[in-house]
Amino acid sequence: MKPMSALRSTILLTAVSLFAQAVGFVYRVFLSRMVGSEIMGLYQLVIPVLSVLMSLTAVGFTVACSNLSSRYRALGNQKAVAQVVRQCVLGFLAAFSVVAAVVVPLSDAISVHLLGDARSRLGLLLLLPCVLLTGLENIHKHYFYGTGAVRPPAATELCEQLIRTGAVLGLLWRFLPQSPERSVGLIVCGMILCEIFSAVTLTILYRRDLGPCPAGAGANRKTLSRQIWKIALPIGWTSLLGNLMGAATSVMIPQRLVKAGANVSEAMSAFGIMCGMTVPMLALPTAFVSAMGLVLVPKLAESAALGRGKQACRQVSKALFVTSLLILPASAVLPVLAPALGQALFREPTAGDYALPLSVGLALSCWESVLAFSLNGLGKQTAAARNSLICGALQLMITWVRMGTPGVGLRGYVEGFLVSTVLGIWLNWRSVRQAIGLRPQWFHWLAAPGLGALLTGLCVNLLYSVLSRTGLSPLSSCLICFAFGGILYLCTQIAQGTVSRIGGRAAPLLNLRR
Repeated sequence: MKPMSALRSTILLTAVSLFAQAVGFVYRVFLSRMVGSEIMGLYQLVIPVLSVLMSLTAVGFTVACSNLSSRYRALGNQKAVAQVVRQCVLGFLAAFSVVAAVVVPLSDAISVHLLGDARSRLGLLLLLPCVLLTGLENIHKHYFYGTGAVRPPAATELCEQLIRTGAVLGLLWRFLPQSPERSVGLIVCGMILCEIFSAVTLTILYRRDLGPCPAGAGANRKTLSRQIWKIALPIGWTSLLGNLMGAATSVMIPQRLVKAGANVSEAMSAFGIMCGMTVPMLALPTAFVSAMGLVLVPKLAESAALGRGKQACRQVSKALFVTSLLILPASAVLPVLAPALGQALFREPTAGDYALPLSVGLALSCWESVLAFSLNGLGKQTAAARNSLICGALQLMITWVRMGTPGVGLRGYVEGFLVSTVLGIWLNWRSVRQAIGLRPQWFHWLAAPGLGALLTGLCVNLLYSVLSRTGLSPLSSCLICFAFGGILYLCTQIAQGTVSRIGGRAAPLLNLRR
């Protein structure tokens, strides 16, 4: 399959990511209305376990598959690419077998003593087939990302989101009301149905794309194994420890709220509102970051393999610029409209709480993620792992200390998130600068988009105040404010020369190949 250019790949993956985020957001709105905040809290307690299990089994192999597929494809050795995929699949299956053999007999103890709620056991057990299918799907998906053929995984992602939404909501509509434990089990069963489709489809597409006789001499098996494990181990351990810290934070939040004076039901509801409603609502604009990372990592790996340091600097610089250009206006507008959106979409008056600091933290996390992607693409997985673990430990410590203090509550989680993200940016920036000598471009990266975002946020705040007094519904006022804010922000960037002109072909901001 013919690979796409970096520009087109990024645009396509960003569009798919935005669509998936939008569908996922609508899905969460209906899900929260159908099951309520307490079951949403229980579901948010189970879902981090999926990330932990994926880290133990698949994450390292998916990154290795993308990185090495890109490298061997550039050398014209398609047979070695096939060897990479096969060894990654075998490594994943071996790791999954070990993990499943441990989790099944210990599921009761894990749900009670680690997750802190016996009602999570059914969802925990049902996660295992979901992990198996998702791991196979992701390895084949990252083969396509690594070789530059993004259309198959993009199309599969679109279908997967629609199938998941229909399957989960359909099962809940058919079988509710149920106990909280069974309700979470129904949600995970819907996830399994969509993963069956994705795993089977991508495996078939991979077989068709590879063909019966791949070209090239292949790679030495021992050498290839060393290359895979050199990438997979640090990535896997980083992801594992980071997700363990994230899972520990998720488990800790309701427990620390109880310690601070809330009852169990109130604590689980507050946790469900923040992590199941507020954060997903504010995180919608961050969809492009994962798409950018999928393109940036193999491109930087190619530049590093060919010794093109200046090209790598340009690629990272453009990625940081695009991140600021897209995320800063969203971070300025969403805090203004979040309370109204939370009430209109989730029918929950507290869904907009802490919107401003969370939006700032999410914007900072986007820069942190881009720099982490850059380190992985440059072969500095150990540095990325070290930085991630330091920041995760700091967030865990701040959350533990602050949330247990009476009167602090969820603000302690927000404080830990902000402080750890700022530290992560600094650590990742220092590592990238040491790797390729990247120099900061403060006006290009921050000042120009930041000034436009600040003006946009202030004007939207004023506009919403005026519209709210005219009798318009909150949702209609928000839509008008989004349209006005987008046009105003675009005008500010044109005035500063960030965007050369409207219409025609603008500067190739996302062309990471230059």
